[in-house]
Amino acid sequence: MRRFFTPGWLGLHATAIVLFAAFLGFGWWQFDRAQAGNDRSWAYTFEWPIFAIFVVVMWVKMIRDEVTGEDSIPRGPEVIEEPAEKAVTREIIQRQESEDPELAAYNRYLARLNSQTGRRD
Repeated sequence: MRRFFTPGWLGLHATAIVLFAAFLGFGWWQFDRAQAGNDRSWAYTFEWPIFAIFVVVMWVKMIRDEVTGEDSIPRGPEVIEEPAEKAVTREIIQRQESEDPELAAYNRYLARLNSQTGRRD
């Protein structure tokens, strides 16, 4: 629980509170304008409180992610090796070499191109 009282988290808490209050205030201001006859303000009357709710939702999500230890920033794509697929490909190429050497050479060429581009289809 102490980690939520560090300077960074205190700044986030303060930012969330200020944004929440400001967005509700903007909604109230637009409500007053809408009652005064500005028809366009009716849409903003409902839009600003939705922004305030979004601030609360994101604040809760950030706290939940911190507690569970999840990282919100992805670290990059993971390279997943599929040795079973490579073994099957080798087996098919070997079988085709005995049947049609030209086709086997072409398949080796395609496999080499596929491995150079890093694509996994």
